[in-house]
Amino acid sequence: MSDATTWDERYAAADRIFSGNPNAALVHEVAGLTPGTALDLGCGEGGDAVWLARQGWTVTAVDVSEVALRRVAASAAEAGVTVEVQQHDLQRTFPEGTFDLVSSQFLYSYGDFPRERILRRAAEAVAPGGILLIESHQGHGPGEEHPPIHFPSPAELLAALEPAPGEWEVLRCAEHPRAGEDRTDSTVKLRRVAR
Repeated sequence: MSDATTWDERYAAADRIFSGNPNAALVHEVAGLTPGTALDLGCGEGGDAVWLARQGWTVTAVDVSEVALRRVAASAAEAGVTVEVQQHDLQRTFPEGTFDLVSSQFLYSYGDFPRERILRRAAEAVAPGGILLIESHQGHGPGEEHPPIHFPSPAELLAALEPAPGEWEVLRCAEHPRAGEDRTDSTVKLRRVAR
C-alpha cells in the first residue's frame, strides 16, 4: 500500500483529524519574521498553512494525501486566504523553487521513511536569509501506541542536516515541553546566511 493510500484512508476515516489550529511552536518561532514565501511540508489539513497565509505569507502547502489537500483548500477558502496546494510524496518528488520559510512540523510517516534525507532537501529549498524550521517529537505521548520510531535529539538532527560551515546560523536547537501536554518536543531553527 502506498503512503498516499495509507494517509488518504486515515484522513477519510474522520471529518477532521487535527484541531485546525496552528502548531504553537510555529506561531512562537515565526513571530517577528517578515512575511514572504513559505513552504509547509506535510501540511496535513492545513492549520499551519492557513495561519501563515493569514499573517501575510504566500504559502505552498504540500502533502502526500489528496484528501488532506482538499481540506487545506476548503479551510483556506473559508478563511478568505489563498494557499497553493501541491501533492508530493517527498520521498520521490519535491516542490520547485526557494522559500523564505520552510516549515516541517512533525513530518513523519509509516515504515521506512527517509526523514533526514527529506529534511536535507528541505534545507536546499531555503532562500538566502530564509529560515528552516523543524519541529519534532522527542517520544510518544503517555498512553500512545505507535510503531517504534527513533526520535533523534535536536543535536542529532542538526548533525544529520549536515549544514555547511558559514552557510547557516543556528537560531535554536533545543527540547521543550509541549504546551498543555505531558510530552516533550524539540525545535531546530536555522537561518541561511549564504549560499
